[in-house]
Amino acid sequence: MVHPYNFVTHLYFYWYLMNILSILLINTSTLFYFLLADEIDPSRKQYPERGAGTAMNWVRRLLGDRREGVALFVDGPNVLREEFDVDLDDVRAAAAASGRVVAARLYLNEAAPGSLIRAAEAHGFEVITTSGDVDVRLAVDAAEFVLRNRVATIAVASRDTDFKPAFELAGREGVRTLAIAPGSYGRSDALRSAADESVTLEE
Repeated sequence: MVHPYNFVTHLYFYWYLMNILSILLINTSTLFYFLLADEIDPSRKQYPERGAGTAMNWVRRLLGDRREGVALFVDGPNVLREEFDVDLDDVRAAAAASGRVVAARLYLNEAAPGSLIRAAEAHGFEVITTSGDVDVRLAVDAAEFVLRNRVATIAVASRDTDFKPAFELAGREGVRTLAIAPGSYGRSDALRSAADESVTLEE
């Protein structure tokens, strides 16, 4: 015969356990709902500030997936022009002000002189040449870098507004953005407004 006290104790224990499991199930379901909502349609969520990131980034941080360093992308045809007289060391220094530069890429078209390529490589840049549109290749690579690499900041040196979508993607992924302009008359206000930070060389 089961003692009434033991029966009540077991009944209370199972009731308490079921309540805990119900709470965990509801919270988990709610979390995954917002994860899917963010990934499928980011416009459904109003972020409190640029760079706040999605719920997926909250989970990544909770699991210890921390982003560090700066990835620098330089739009060669738009930055390395005679009217700007830009030094690649100055571009790197502008990016380094936001953290340790873990990747530095210079994008050029295939007609770029070999002397420029060698000079850039001597300054520690990875040179990417393309026969197509340099802007498109840079934007695609920057977006891929945001999604596949754990960097804290994406820096783009350019005066082209084509990189605004890449900055917006970085913001949704919790990555800060830095716009580097080659000069005061060679900067894009639209790109600057899309970035978390902006720097103008020679200022």
